Amino acid sequence: MTIILKNKVTLKFDDFYFKCSIGEKGLTKKKIEGDKKTPIGTFSLGNIYYRADRILKPTTKLRCIKIRKVMGWCDDIKNKKKYNKLINVSRKLRHEKLYRKDCKYDLMIPINYNTQKTKLGKGSAIFLHLTKNYKPTAGCIALKKKDFLILCKLINKRTKIKIT
Repeated sequence: MTIILKNKVTLKFDDFYFKCSIGEKGLTKKKIEGDKKTPIGTFSLGNIYYRADRILKPTTKLRCIKIRKVMGWCDDIKNKKKYNKLINVSRKLRHEKLYRKDCKYDLMIPINYNTQKTKLGKGSAIFLHLTKNYKPTAGCIALKKKDFLILCKLINKRTKIKIT
């Protein structure tokens, strides 16, 4: 089954509809690092990452990984080897911290955009993550916690997301 972004504010999966938010500047086929746009295409999903100090391990068929303080996602366009990958945070690399003060990444699933044959500068750290107010994202797709937890129960490792 495929999760479908219906109209920039709704994700549909099977008979379920979830309100969501996307990149501040809309959708694009030509994603560039930092453009605040959500990439168009059909992508597989990664593992679920969660903050065990704030939330119980979600009920899901996906592999769940506890977020640790040292975890980050490399968005450094100068590092071909680590770009758009999970890393241990380092002052030498630009990165998105996964262990945050806000609750955005208390639950998070990487969308496998630009992960195979990664191209520098084509966008990184595109996630399904949490929101409290549906404010536009930097290119991710954000859901309320209760909806995210429902979606976690429905999806599996073969689930794709189609962004159009």
